Amino acid sequence: MTSIICGQEKRVVSKIDSTKTPELVLIQELTIKAPIDSVWKAYTTKKGWENWAVPLAEVDLKVGGYIKTNYNEQGKIGDSTTIVTHIINYVPKRLLTLQSEIADNFPEFMKDDAKDFFNVIYFDELEDGDTNIKSFGIGYKNNPKYLSLMNYFIPANEKTLMNLIAYLEKKD
Repeated sequence: MTSIICGQEKRVVSKIDSTKTPELVLIQELTIKAPIDSVWKAYTTKKGWENWAVPLAEVDLKVGGYIKTNYNEQGKIGDSTTIVTHIINYVPKRLLTLQSEIADNFPEFMKDDAKDFFNVIYFDELEDGDTNIKSFGIGYKNNPKYLSLMNYFIPANEKTLMNLIAYLEKKD
């Protein structure tokens, strides 16, 4: 059993779990003081992505669609630094299943496993009007290379999710 909880008391809780599968599952959960409509738009629109995650985004929200992002402000969507994430399926305001293409700058050992990587994100509207998000990164192998990779992914993802919280909870 591998179950590692990272970080002190904070808004984003991250856990690596392999108790139900021989693979690692990266589970990240947060509650945002914002209505589900706003949270859904942040994940499924160009404006949303560009307000919390990346400077450049393009979204085609449909089964078989995509979310293309670029962290390079001087870049453009479609250049070599674009990350292409495929929308496998979705249920509006409830579920989003994504699969990213592995870019050239990713570690070589990930490239053979790329077909196995998915991100399944659940959105839950809470009674008080807040929204709970629970993300499952699946397909990572349970070996030292991937455990080491989690040391990069977890803080990077947490930082991005904190940007989401800041964006959606900002007071005008």
